[in-house]
Amino acid sequence: MELVILSGKGGTGKTSLVGSLAVMAKNKVLVDCDVDAADLHLILDAETDQDHSFVASRRASIDDEKCTGCGICENMCRFDAVKMTPDPNAAGGVKFEIDKYACEGCGVCTHFCPEDAIDFEPVESGRWFVSKTRFGPMVHARLGIAEGNSGRLVSLLRRTAQELAEKEDRDLTIIDGPPGIGCPVIASMTGADYVLIVTEPSKSAFHDMDRLLQLITHFDIPTGLCINKFDINPELTAEMERYATSKGTAVLARIPFDPRITKALVAGRPFVENGDNDTTRAFHGLWEKLREELKNISVKKNKDKINKY
Repeated sequence: MELVILSGKGGTGKTSLVGSLAVMAKNKVLVDCDVDAADLHLILDAETDQDHSFVASRRASIDDEKCTGCGICENMCRFDAVKMTPDPNAAGGVKFEIDKYACEGCGVCTHFCPEDAIDFEPVESGRWFVSKTRFGPMVHARLGIAEGNSGRLVSLLRRTAQELAEKEDRDLTIIDGPPGIGCPVIASMTGADYVLIVTEPSKSAFHDMDRLLQLITHFDIPTGLCINKFDINPELTAEMERYATSKGTAVLARIPFDPRITKALVAGRPFVENGDNDTTRAFHGLWEKLREELKNISVKKNKDKINKY
């Protein structure tokens, strides 16, 4: 079973919730798919066991010895990645270089260069890891600065987690997804069994929750809602709950605003380990409802498999 935690926007408390789910859930694999700003490993004090290179793109580079300074590459580049600087020692009195942060790896400059002076080689776009935590194995990654292909990296992490779950006979994969509704979000949730949306009672969060619900509905994935810091705006919380219910989304939990959650994050530990209080009980209540949702989906899937024969 794959449980994906999404938020629609950043800062709603998604990762802090996943850290606590890591404590409460048993026999699982953890995945941090927020590859642009991965931080789940900080809460779980992860110890890297495997470190791999992620190569998924190419980047142009100009061979100064072959370049004649014709400028065709600069004219053809639509991303302004080719930079020209005066250089009396270069052919034509100018030197052309590739801005590695602006280059999109399209290969147009390589195709049109008359002197075959532009190399187009694979480059490392980031690194991905399999780590040990005291709550079980975790798969996570770090995408390089200004690198693309985040969706491909997310897909790689999910495949690795699935293989690890099968190898170690683990029942559940918990995925900490990225914010927004873009490519990495789609890669995080496609084919998953259940999505939990973590939101907060603010106008921007409401808007982003709506966009995320539309996306999840398109993929026909069962969905639940958790409203974090619900008590900072009870009226908007009630409005968000009514809206989610009208869309067929179950409201699973309200988490109160609690400064101790931030203190736990700063200390690098999951909040649910913070003792018995109203907030930790809300976390435990959410997990019990998630377990029930996953159990029902598992039963339905098995029935569907039986009905095929």
